[in-house]
Amino acid sequence: MSNKEVFKEYKKNQIINANQSKLVLMLYDGAIKFINKAIELIPQKKPKNIEEIHKNIVKAQDIITELTSSLDMNVGDISQKLFSIYMYINNKLIEANVKKNEKPLIEARKYLTELREAWEKASKNPVVNENKKNDGRVNIAT
Repeated sequence: MSNKEVFKEYKKNQIINANQSKLVLMLYDGAIKFINKAIELIPQKKPKNIEEIHKNIVKAQDIITELTSSLDMNVGDISQKLFSIYMYINNKLIEANVKKNEKPLIEARKYLTELREAWEKASKNPVVNENKKNDGRVNIAT
């Protein structure tokens, strides 16, 4: 087994064995990682990089879509607020992708970083962390 295959297997096991709190943190980390990659490529604007910028922004959008779809809108006000924030972030990602401009990406990353920090802090609360394993869904507004 190659190193790349070993790493993929390791990541797969991390996801399978993660609780909801850890999964949400992983999603935030992934979105931030893809935004950072796009920001890094934008100043160069070479034809080859334009496609990579697009791919990274779309990957970040996919993660935002996953976070949005995992909200339990029956929980209360927090779900509505998170939904609005995710929609705003998604709009910034769309703007960045259309204009190939890093300013909206920097703003989106700022909000995601703040959300990640808040979620990490909340996940240390035993009530938030009571789900032991991933059941295939991520319900971030419970």
